[in-house]
Amino acid sequence: MRLTLLTRAYCHLCDEMYEALKPLAAAHGVAIASVDVDAEPLLEGAYGDRVPVLFSGEPGSGEEICHYRLDRKRLDAWFATVRSSAP
Repeated sequence: MRLTLLTRAYCHLCDEMYEALKPLAAAHGVAIASVDVDAEPLLEGAYGDRVPVLFSGEPGSGEEICHYRLDRKRLDAWFATVRSSAP
């Protein structure tokens, strides 16, 4: 399982969320894919006003976990779900 973080250049909230997320994802063995929302017109139209946006899986097919600020409670719940469904 992986997390996808929609970001854009020169976005301090994006930088803050990524830095807060990095050690948590590493501790759980989860990869983070960072996607520049401005490079993807469909994503920019759907999420451009809300970056950063954190998803489990892919935007559009995954679950939105949080936006603007890291929601630690929702992220911890997601980690618990992933851990309980692991073989």
